[in-house]
Amino acid sequence: MPPHSFPPLKVSKRGAIPPFFVMEVMRAAAEREAAGLEVLHMEVGQPSSGAPKGVLEAAHAGLDSDVLGYTAALGIPPLRAAIARWYRDRYSVDVPERQVVVTTGSSGAFQLGFLAAFDPGDRVAMASPSYPAYRHTLTAIGVEPVELPTGPEHRFQPTIELLEALEEPIQGLIVASPANPTGTMLSRAELTELSDWCAANGVRLVSDEIYHGLTYGQEAVTAAEINPGALVVNSFSKYFSMTGWRLGWMVVPEDLMRSVESLAQNLFISAPSLSQAAAVAAFDCVEELEGHIARYARNRKLLLEELPKAGFDKLAPADGAFYIYADVSAMTDDSEAFCRRILAETGIACTPGIDFDPARGHHFVRFSFAGSEETIAEVARRLIAWKR
Repeated sequence: MPPHSFPPLKVSKRGAIPPFFVMEVMRAAAEREAAGLEVLHMEVGQPSSGAPKGVLEAAHAGLDSDVLGYTAALGIPPLRAAIARWYRDRYSVDVPERQVVVTTGSSGAFQLGFLAAFDPGDRVAMASPSYPAYRHTLTAIGVEPVELPTGPEHRFQPTIELLEALEEPIQGLIVASPANPTGTMLSRAELTELSDWCAANGVRLVSDEIYHGLTYGQEAVTAAEINPGALVVNSFSKYFSMTGWRLGWMVVPEDLMRSVESLAQNLFISAPSLSQAAAVAAFDCVEELEGHIARYARNRKLLLEELPKAGFDKLAPADGAFYIYADVSAMTDDSEAFCRRILAETGIACTPGIDFDPARGHHFVRFSFAGSEETIAEVARRLIAWKR
């Protein structure tokens, strides 16, 4: 039978999800750099600093030892114990080591957590704007993302009023504090109120805490302290400056532990063994890491002062993380085209808001201030000059 007569092969609908637009911006920036043109990177949520020195030393030592085989699906015991100690030292919260699960980045944690907690057809709510992979991962596994349209009046965070306005029940609620892309945070009282609402309504709370440690005047509160049924996700990527090491963790409630372990065994086997061995040292590198936070704070201060001079005068509070979320509705109706124009005319790469809010993101852009102070100062100078 000639090849052209074969019937078409099936392609799963699971992959029919929107792209992660920040990756598209990164590709455009890379093409510009390949052409010999300068790019100032404000698009990606990645620290410009590398992994802490202690982690690098542990990794070098690991390369000379026998640590590169598979590990237990839940992670190596020394790392799970170190994470549990981190909760005691950082938050004064007793997290049992047995409930700590090491994952392949926070991305792996969300996949495992969502699969363990929710069934196809379930509904999971989150603020809009929010990290796009929440929506896309849920959609890919047949769970319906329910977006809560938040704005400055809500500080871009979920509220009880928004939840109670939903016409149909939900089975899950995702919160992020500090949040991506806005940097806004929930106070202890606000997180407790949301947690109590979830408990009263049989709703699983999922707390994204990957930007904990990156705060400016307000301490982040962990849901592990407030809600024993919460699924808590964290990562070595942001505070610990280890994005490429692909290592995260979860604090998993008892009722999900067996499901998470079975899923991890089948889907991932284990997180990278060298990354796990090296990450144990990360918790001894706080002094170095706090130096990065001081730099982010200076970058944040500069942008909050200088961006309004360039016409970016409607900014989310940026309590934490390393992002400025700017309302550019006075400048454009098309944030994607606007970001392309900024890149072409100034060499500055930034992210369109449509990544984070498909309905209203065409009026917003996100700037990451995780880079060097020199880069951030030059970005401010160029944007002010560009406006004029």
